[in-house]
Amino acid sequence: MKEIKKGDKIPSFTLPDQNGNDFDLSEITGRKKMVIFFYPKDDSPGCTREACYFRDLYEVFNEAGAVIIGISGQSVSSHKKFAEKHRLSYTLLSDRGNRIRKLFGVPTNLFGLLPGRVTYIIDSEGRVVHSFNSQTQTERHVDESLRILKELP
Repeated sequence: MKEIKKGDKIPSFTLPDQNGNDFDLSEITGRKKMVIFFYPKDDSPGCTREACYFRDLYEVFNEAGAVIIGISGQSVSSHKKFAEKHRLSYTLLSDRGNRIRKLFGVPTNLFGLLPGRVTYIIDSEGRVVHSFNSQTQTERHVDESLRILKELP
């Protein structure tokens, strides 16, 4: 499992979003900046804090020209409930079987029992300019993303 690192071009993939529609990453890669965050589980305390903080700063990310995408292994219906309950205004992708998580090389934590929490900041060329890995510092994922995005042209 090769971990995607700074300078790497992100792979193309298609996953269903919270509305059951196919989301093809290649449609925005190379056109827009992106923040892709992998999170362990819908509606868990840490994931809810992280997701809502991204929601609260959605307009700031939008002004920075960035698309926010959250990815975890739960079902489309779980993502839909999570998005509606917390009024999440960005895309959540259902990665059943964790195929994309493995493609990115996102590590697991707690002896492999807990899916990792990693955020990738991607420039408008489709390259990773920064990644942040922390299971517990949920708000820092958002703060780091915004700080890095503001430094990008």
